[in-house]
Amino acid sequence: MKRKKKSGVRSKSIIVRAAPRDPKRALVQFGGRTVEAAIGRSGISVLKREGDGATPRGTMKLIGGYTRRDRVYLPPSPLPIRAIRRGMLWCDAPNHACYNRPVRAPFAASHEHMMRDDGLYDICLVMDWNISSRRRHKGSAIFFHLIRPGYQPTQGCIGVSLPAMRRMIRHMRAGMAVKVL
Repeated sequence: MKRKKKSGVRSKSIIVRAAPRDPKRALVQFGGRTVEAAIGRSGISVLKREGDGATPRGTMKLIGGYTRRDRVYLPPSPLPIRAIRRGMLWCDAPNHACYNRPVRAPFAASHEHMMRDDGLYDICLVMDWNISSRRRHKGSAIFFHLIRPGYQPTQGCIGVSLPAMRRMIRHMRAGMAVKVL
C-alpha cells in the first residue's frame, strides 16, 4: 500500500481577485489560504498605463525580491532575495533607457526609493510586469509588497500584511505565477 506524502503548500500560483464591494482591495489565494490585500487606487485594469494607479490584470511571474534586513526577519525562501541598501532606486521614467529597472543614486530621472521610511518595501517582491519585454508607459515598479495601515490602496502593486507575507514567502520561488483576475 502506498503512503500519501504529507503535503505542504504546493500551489503553483498566487490568485488575486478584486474584493466584493471595494475595487481598491483584493483577496489573495495561496496554499489553501485566503488573505486580504490592497491593490491600486484605480482597481484592476487590462489597460495599464504609467501613473494610472491601477493594478494590471494578467499573469506575472515572480522574479525575486528585496528586503530591509535591518527592519524585518525573513524566513528561508527559495525566492532569490537581496538586501535593500541606501542608494537603491527603481526607475519609473518611461522615456529613460533604464525604465522599469533598478538603478543607483545619484539618478536624475524619475524614480522610487527602495529604502522607504513607511515600511512598504521592507519586503518587496518583483513581478515580471513590463520587465522582460518593456514597453514605454505600460507601467513600472509593479511589486508584491507590504500594506499601509488600514489596507490603503497602492499605486498599482499588491500589498499584504507582514504575517501573510512571511507565511507565503516560504513557498514562493522564481517563476511562480501571480494571476490577477
